[in-house]
Amino acid sequence: MVVAPRLRSRCVVVTGAAGFIGRALVGRLRADGREVRAVVRESRGAPEDSIALGALEEASPAALAVAFAGANAVVHLAGRAHRMDERGRDLERLHRANTVEATARIAQAAVKAGVRRFVLASSVKVNGEATLPGRPFRPDDPPAPADGYGRGKRDAETALAGAAERSSMAVIVLRLPLVIGPGARGNVERLVEAVAARRVLPFGAIDNRRSVIGLANLCDAFVAALEADPPPEGVHFVADAGPVSTPALVRSIARALGVPTPLAFVPVPLLRLAGRLTGRGDSVDRVCGSLEVDDASFRAATGWRPVRTLDEELARVAAARGR
Repeated sequence: MVVAPRLRSRCVVVTGAAGFIGRALVGRLRADGREVRAVVRESRGAPEDSIALGALEEASPAALAVAFAGANAVVHLAGRAHRMDERGRDLERLHRANTVEATARIAQAAVKAGVRRFVLASSVKVNGEATLPGRPFRPDDPPAPADGYGRGKRDAETALAGAAERSSMAVIVLRLPLVIGPGARGNVERLVEAVAARRVLPFGAIDNRRSVIGLANLCDAFVAALEADPPPEGVHFVADAGPVSTPALVRSIARALGVPTPLAFVPVPLLRLAGRLTGRGDSVDRVCGSLEVDDASFRAATGWRPVRTLDEELARVAAARGR
């Protein structure tokens, strides 16, 4: 049974609070003196005083009502994580359940509870997988998701807008690029482990531009989205101060870990050919291609600026590995 939490003003509900971003954001908000209701799938290993609701797409209306009662804002982080190696026909169904249906239920519960502000963590993949030189993705670009994950995030944005229509709840959507920080999983974790193992990576000849955001800068962005007056409604991108190339990212990781830079200069056409021959063409295209975002609208609406450098964030990653 879910027990009704004690109510306070400025209370923020954070879903997905046991995840990589969620843990950091809950810690940041509590350090700022906010009351946080950390909503998780299961209580084991979750932040202190978490509310375990199981799968959000299956949570009962009564349990959701208790979790959101009296809350002022929601940061919705829960959803199926993106994995480049995912395959299979069931992925669309899983992304729809874990991302779209869960977002719709959370948004409806938030509206019923009188929540004033809803911040959704979405993805740059709503817009696509690559950008042209000098043409970063902007918030008003038409969505063009290329996989189930991107389509799920696009449809979650639509579900949120539909639930909030005709309500007084302000909706803020942050489309995130690659997030780097302690505890990052997936592609970031694999790249850090490869560099740490001093494996030679064939990325030296790549000349691309990819937006990233450090975890600490991202937490600052969520705080800005919660506190800006008026609320920065609509879709925005957030990113660190400048894009980084794939080889520059590898060099930065190596510098943070204190190891030699494991780069080999393999011509990009040869890399792409190898990708096609091994069935990993899409993955190689992502590594070689550019993916930039324009965060000017969010900066203008909130005054937010990314104050920490990539090297500072990677130093935190290296320190966490040494614990």
